[in-house]
Amino acid sequence: MRSPLVAAAAAVCLLGQGANAIALTLGDTNSVKSAAGSIAFGLMKYYTGNNTGDTPGNLPPPYYWWEAGAMFGTMIDYWRMTKDSSYNPAIMQAMVHQAGPAGNLLPANQSLTEGNDDQGFWAMAAMSAAEVVFPNPPSDQPQWLAIAQSAFNQYVSRWDPECGGGLRWQIFQWNKGYDYKNSIANGCFFNIAARLARYTGNQTYADWANKIWAWEQSVGLIGKQYQLYDGLSIFENNNTCGDMDQTLWSYNAGVYMHGAAAMYNFTKSAKWKTTLDGIISNVQATFVNSGVIFEQFCEPRGFCSVDQSTFKGYLIRSMAYTMKMVSYTIPTFMPLINNAATAAASICTGPASATFPGITGTACGFAWLPKGTYDGKNGVGSQMNALDAVMFTLIQQSPDLATEKNGGTSKGDPGAGAGGYDPAGDIDKQTKPTTGGKVGAAILTLLLLCSVLVGSAVLLL
Repeated sequence: MRSPLVAAAAAVCLLGQGANAIALTLGDTNSVKSAAGSIAFGLMKYYTGNNTGDTPGNLPPPYYWWEAGAMFGTMIDYWRMTKDSSYNPAIMQAMVHQAGPAGNLLPANQSLTEGNDDQGFWAMAAMSAAEVVFPNPPSDQPQWLAIAQSAFNQYVSRWDPECGGGLRWQIFQWNKGYDYKNSIANGCFFNIAARLARYTGNQTYADWANKIWAWEQSVGLIGKQYQLYDGLSIFENNNTCGDMDQTLWSYNAGVYMHGAAAMYNFTKSAKWKTTLDGIISNVQATFVNSGVIFEQFCEPRGFCSVDQSTFKGYLIRSMAYTMKMVSYTIPTFMPLINNAATAAASICTGPASATFPGITGTACGFAWLPKGTYDGKNGVGSQMNALDAVMFTLIQQSPDLATEKNGGTSKGDPGAGAGGYDPAGDIDKQTKPTTGGKVGAAILTLLLLCSVLVGSAVLLL
């Protein structure tokens, strides 16, 4: 266990290091843990949710709610890789607070920004907590497995008949993107379903993973070479799919690869081996440049957004989890992660600034090529990417991922998020909303939006 005092002392020692890169010697466990600790300290300096008067689990602008969930997923894995428990109280407080008393990951103050994918990143963090046996919340609070099951059940209830199935990008009709179905929202659903199947042994979850994958293929969001395209619009007037955005993002590939690995681990079927191998081949062809992982669409042009600047770290995380479930992928992924770690550490040289609240000499840049060149594009995403790259060089030393029958301690609730209903059974009994139902939903939406606006006005008075 690495205490907060030790972590703080290590950070103070870094004050005089100037622009020197974070020292990293691959194969030396202590060196890797030290480098990861320095990067993690800088990452958590962005977090203000444990300050008096702030909301646990939230990051300050310009970072959205979903990225905070992704960050805590990273920090859960940081504990797993290093056994540094310094940040566990902050992680626990954030995860439990954002899950809410019902464990449904639907905080009221996020209703204007929360989409299915946003909820999914918090749910995937909870699923990771169950798999890596992160310390459980108090017994009177929602448990990691139950939180993931709640998200799954909510996704089942949102499966939408327009365009033949699938989840919409947004949960609420008032949010931009409600008329769009994208791979990341459905990928979060697929990822969680596949991992729940593996963890619990419940075939219902596997059935849904198959259903989601089949829908993605049927509408063309999965290409012949296992490309994972961004998404497509919906023509509400005739129940058909509209124009497709064929942009390729690394996190889509990662989320589906992770789910496919869980399905292969669970089923041992040729179908999922072929699928996994296909995604891996596409990842190698699309998101690797000179042996280093990169965000192919925006990184070479230098215009990745705050959100997009986080994506390649999730791909690395998916590689690490895939290796733990499907060992034949180790020779493919370990060299890529090692290269990423070396490249990332070499550019963690930036100073403390308005955009980096950490210690001078430990701000990580975004672009890992050319190696050793800090691009000044720091932030939660850049710091998180570097941490993923460095800490996951230790993945082969980590324990196997748990299941309910093998090492898992998290308590589940199969009916969570579904009004006590266990979704086991016929997965195809989905009811299309009636006209009256749609009108009622529209009225409810208007009333809810009015209440939000009135509440905001009161706060401003």
